[in-house]
Amino acid sequence: MTRLSVRIGIATCFVVLTVVTTASLARAQAASSTNGNSKPLPPVGTVGSSSSPSAPSPSTPSPSTAPNDYRLAAGDKLRVEVYKDAQLSQSLQIRPDGKVTLPLIGDIVAVDLTPIQLRDRISTSLKEYITNPVVTVIVVEASPTTVYVMGEVTTPGSIPMRGPMTVLQALAMAGGFKEFANTKAIRILRRAGGKTEETIPFNYNDAIKGKSAPVYLMPGDMVVVP
Repeated sequence: MTRLSVRIGIATCFVVLTVVTTASLARAQAASSTNGNSKPLPPVGTVGSSSSPSAPSPSTPSPSTAPNDYRLAAGDKLRVEVYKDAQLSQSLQIRPDGKVTLPLIGDIVAVDLTPIQLRDRISTSLKEYITNPVVTVIVVEASPTTVYVMGEVTTPGSIPMRGPMTVLQALAMAGGFKEFANTKAIRILRRAGGKTEETIPFNYNDAIKGKSAPVYLMPGDMVVVP
């Protein structure tokens, strides 16, 4: 074999090796582009996205302190209407014992209830006699209501209520405090049916600084200033 033939054979082998290597690299790149590592990204806002969290919704403002609903007292004049029943519909006045009398039901306690609570109580009692009774309670005339302020105030005694009244308003109407009044330990005695129901502490110093919500009085409350 001549030298020329040997050189041609070596060159041919080199070309074949180059072609094979290039084809192998091409197949590897194609496989890499189609494997499972090239998953599409999820859209913005879905689980797994890198989008920034949405802004929190604004908190609901707390309702302002308001006086309690009107509660019935002895002497109040009421109109109780039972739909489509003229015999059960009555004009009533709450007796000193705090009760009213209705046909079928008899005596029922009304004092210290709101008109809605009395309506519900009457409706519940009438269900024994009427199917789905529709009851309305109307306060025709409210009896004069008072609160009482006693202790270390300038003018202790009863104060008529002409609408919602706070403890601060009652204390002002009582002429303010005497020199040695303990304004941090005021108590509100709330009565129901002639018996003490609860004692509510009241700090005058915190109230005038706006550190506590207004405290509204109910008819018959007694404010005691030690």
